[in-house]
Amino acid sequence: MLIRRLPETLINRIAAGEVVERPASDAKELVENALDAGARRIFVRLANGGIDGLEVADDGIGMDPGQMMLAIERHATSKLPDEDLSAIATMGFRGEALPSIGSVATLSLTSRPANGEGWRLVVDNGRMVENGPASAAPGTVARVTGLFAAVPARRKFLKSHRSELGACLDHIRRLAMARPEVGFVVEHDGRRILNLPPLPDASPTSTLARLAAIIGADFAGNAVAVDLEREGLHLAGLAGIPTWNRGVSDHQYLFVNRRPVKDRLLVGALRGAYQDLLARDRHPVVALFLDVPAEFVDVNVHPAKTEVRFRDAALVRGLIVSGLRRALDEAGHRASTRVSGAALAAFVAEPLAAFGAVLPEAAGVLPAATGVLPAAGAAGGFAGPVGWAEAPRLFSQLPPEFAPASAPAAPPLPQQQFPLGAARGQVAATYIVAETDDALIIVDQHAAHERLTLERMNRALAGGAVASQALLVPEVVELDDVGAGRVADRAEELAELGLGVEAFGPTAILVRATPALLGTCDVQGLITDLADDLSAFGRALSLKERLDSVAATMACHGSVRAGRHLSIAEMNALLREMEITPHSGQCNHGRPTWVRLAKTDIEKLFGRR
Repeated sequence: MLIRRLPETLINRIAAGEVVERPASDAKELVENALDAGARRIFVRLANGGIDGLEVADDGIGMDPGQMMLAIERHATSKLPDEDLSAIATMGFRGEALPSIGSVATLSLTSRPANGEGWRLVVDNGRMVENGPASAAPGTVARVTGLFAAVPARRKFLKSHRSELGACLDHIRRLAMARPEVGFVVEHDGRRILNLPPLPDASPTSTLARLAAIIGADFAGNAVAVDLEREGLHLAGLAGIPTWNRGVSDHQYLFVNRRPVKDRLLVGALRGAYQDLLARDRHPVVALFLDVPAEFVDVNVHPAKTEVRFRDAALVRGLIVSGLRRALDEAGHRASTRVSGAALAAFVAEPLAAFGAVLPEAAGVLPAATGVLPAAGAAGGFAGPVGWAEAPRLFSQLPPEFAPASAPAAPPLPQQQFPLGAARGQVAATYIVAETDDALIIVDQHAAHERLTLERMNRALAGGAVASQALLVPEVVELDDVGAGRVADRAEELAELGLGVEAFGPTAILVRATPALLGTCDVQGLITDLADDLSAFGRALSLKERLDSVAATMACHGSVRAGRHLSIAEMNALLREMEITPHSGQCNHGRPTWVRLAKTDIEKLFGRR
């Protein structure tokens, strides 16, 4: 087969495959053009998710007829004054968007400069079909119809109109976050679905207001501010606390010099910063703005311009991890506010008849025939059989109006001004109930202690090797050949974590010491889980590089278990340590360790508000 030159229309269609993938690609390119034209207001209309039609109108500088003719030619652009690609300051620069769209759809451009005449130009799948004067307001209107009508193979791969609408909105919202000084309006099938008025400027205050309008006001209440500068690079924005997470990574908004990006380096750094704070299948919600010198970043990596390359990738990764870690450390024991809201919504008032089986028929506080009250773990929650000799103690727990005159109510425990309050009791031997001046605090004792143990291990590792505690009788753990070999090969690295192990035959591990921080722990379960972790890491990955996961596994096995009864002193000690420990608002898997029910919320449950 002989080599031949392809016709220009076919070349444009092939090139369009990289730029125009779906309606959202058209929306993104046209809105970026509007931003580069200095628009202060952008109006987007979509029909059937953008599949049947898309229109972007702006109040930018507009184009004269000669500029419009150049705009539809490949690699013609106004955004590169010279041949230097090392300092790109505009959203677009490749000169591919308009000719690519015009080669696979019907593209109509209507534009007018501030002091010029209006002009319309229409390109239908690469052919010029209209070129003449038109009535127009200052600015530009770009309309796209019949996307992929001449390329049925491409059109059939488009998704449902809802999916395409969601993709269009995602691109527009990201651009709106980066440019709060520009107003955005989006209509779909005649219905307005997004209305963001322009803000005075692009200051942090305006950016925060735009983020709240797009992501939601709840995000600001469950996020910490990030602000770090290092070697000419500046990172700012909001990072959601670990308990404010999502099941997909679509809610991670990353910007480089106000350009929305989905770069693997940035996503990897984000994952590293939250690594020991979230479960593997959960993702943080963040909006981060990275400002770097123009020559420090290369945006000419992919036609979609969503990937970038940095001159010093390690510096960027370190900046993101350090900035996020510092901000999350300052969050302390905070937990997501929506957790408490979800818990409150689960409360349902029970009808009085539901308790008829246990209520005495005659009026009275206690049934006269009862000589023994419920034991521990029953509905009453008292510790062991209680006879009438214990009545003074029981009455002291009742409200004063129900207590007899001879048994005055016991004074409440000193509450003090502790953020997590004073412990009042334990529910199901798993949850600690504490009280503050204006709220009820419920703590998951195992999840909380797991986080505290992990933070202790991390502090010990930062200061050197973790102290170990020798077992009086070494314990043998049976594994398979491969698992035992993995653990034995990492014996030296495990020793730095305070775990003393050695091979004991081809299929067993002898454990001589465990980390002192863990106290009495399940050695069999610990070694089995560590073998699984080492299998997941692979031989090429140093254990130190995944120290957080290994330490988290150890912390889980060495923490207070659910079902263990704690004294009031132990509960208060746990609460006080939570208050001074970073990240104690969530366990090692990203679940909340405590929830707060405000006094006003409790009053609502009983109809007092």
